[in-house]
Amino acid sequence: MPPSSRIPTDDLTLNLSDAGVSATADIELIFDQQHLDRIVREGLLRARVSLDIATADLKTMLIPTGRSSRANSTLHELARMARNGIEVRLLHSGVPTGPVLHELRDGLPRALTIRRCPRLHAKLIVVDTQAMYLGSANLTGAGLGAKSANRRNFELGMRTHSAKLIESVQEWYNTIWEGARCATCRRRNICPVPLEEPNLT
Repeated sequence: MPPSSRIPTDDLTLNLSDAGVSATADIELIFDQQHLDRIVREGLLRARVSLDIATADLKTMLIPTGRSSRANSTLHELARMARNGIEVRLLHSGVPTGPVLHELRDGLPRALTIRRCPRLHAKLIVVDTQAMYLGSANLTGAGLGAKSANRRNFELGMRTHSAKLIESVQEWYNTIWEGARCATCRRRNICPVPLEEPNLT
């Protein structure tokens, strides 16, 4: 994949028909509570090589195992995966909540990188460059169905294995991740340290 500085960011468009996507064959709609099983348990947690995540909100989401009352936080699971050699990139926009900051003070494995762009509002998860979620759900319990029925959000998204769609989205992701848009951003006043990494020492 070319460096994102070479990607024409104003021309990242892709028609579904150009990508050869059949709505019935290549896109699965994900509703509400389905996010927990289809996107978290059967997607994110099954990564073997890499994870690219974008979320506006970064909160402590507890993932129930289904076998007991025990639940681990998302950050705990991402750190575990990174220690096992999975490359995890997490891009978010808001200031992490107190519980997340508390977890971050334990440090990050080398393979887990967290960056922040205040303009980011997209929500996506790409697993092993092979499967992708695009939708409305943040990486939170209310968004991804880990809260009770009366407390979770009404969310809608899509899951796809379309290689062309995934490649297009990852090119877009990389333009933000690698700072290709920072120089011309007019919200630098709220981002004094572009793409800041957690520095809690």
